[in-house]
Amino acid sequence: MGVRAAMNGTAKGTWHAPGRVNLIGEHTDYNEGFVLPFALPQGITAEGERRDDGLLELHSGGQREVVELDGLAPGRVRGWAAYPAGVAGALAEAGYLVGGATLRFTSDLPTGAGLSSSAALECATALALTGLYGVKADRRELVKITQRAENAYAGVPSGILDQSASLLCERDHALLLDCRTGLSAQVPLDLGEHRVLVVDTGVRHSLDDGRYADRRAECEKAAGLLGVPALRDVEDLAASLSRLVDPVLRRRVQHVVTENHRVQATVGLLKAGAAPEVGAMLTASHLSLRDLYQVSWPQADVAVEAAVTGGARGGRMIGGGFGGSVIVLVHRDRIARVRQAVDEAYAARSWRPPSYLEAVASPGAARLS
Repeated sequence: MGVRAAMNGTAKGTWHAPGRVNLIGEHTDYNEGFVLPFALPQGITAEGERRDDGLLELHSGGQREVVELDGLAPGRVRGWAAYPAGVAGALAEAGYLVGGATLRFTSDLPTGAGLSSSAALECATALALTGLYGVKADRRELVKITQRAENAYAGVPSGILDQSASLLCERDHALLLDCRTGLSAQVPLDLGEHRVLVVDTGVRHSLDDGRYADRRAECEKAAGLLGVPALRDVEDLAASLSRLVDPVLRRRVQHVVTENHRVQATVGLLKAGAAPEVGAMLTASHLSLRDLYQVSWPQADVAVEAAVTGGARGGRMIGGGFGGSVIVLVHRDRIARVRQAVDEAYAARSWRPPSYLEAVASPGAARLS
């Protein structure tokens, strides 16, 4: 692809990219299925300025990394800097002419909490670099570029869910995303008197520890055995399960197929004004992630059970699994009661108390100044 000429950019600026809560549709994105995320007010801010020495200087939390853009390729940068450096590399691969920059990142998004801090970092970087160099890039193309950064440069085989949520979401809406076509629709997220409460279990996770990649490989193997391009294409679930000998693969297929159905059912409930009934979908999703996909963890299971016992309509783990956060759907008058129930359940096990965040559907990434 030829180099895409840069227009007059700005010498410096500030950009913000949000984290996200995925209301429902977990581990369906890389199976080319459906997801329903919404953006959070919290995210990552990139303050940047251009430089003419071909270097990308990155600052975050007292850490500093300097990356040479010349010869930048997958595997050249390790650790947290691989995410923003990967964006620069993926932009160059796509033919976008961006040069050196100094980028300073700040965040009010918990790292490792399953709220997609890595995608927020990538998307903030993408807007900063294209903004500094006046490069015009379609948001949907930036989704692919930032996903490329995460897959190839950071080594995480994720789908397009997180980057799409950070770049495409709108205020007071969830994003119904078809992860095969990239097509999306804004779904009004009118919960009435109910709220989505994020429970950060305090257990940290990392998507590059291999277990996430294992799940994706299992799904790809199952799709191959079933003769379909992706598990999204499984139509007769019972017949498909009967063709698989491996019980692990059967469990993975059952989760992905039923989770896609839960996404569509949740959209229908929201459109029908039946937001409280979404709680049952969340709990069903959690049980499937726990028992069939086997990516939950004890603190998440306890948080969901305690929240429902305390009066929540339902809840589930979010994110890749093995740590991070839970979301619960709860009437605003019962939030204190639900929090007390979860705190008491944690205390009974001598676990550190979780932290809480009320999730508000917010706009996607944008320039601040």
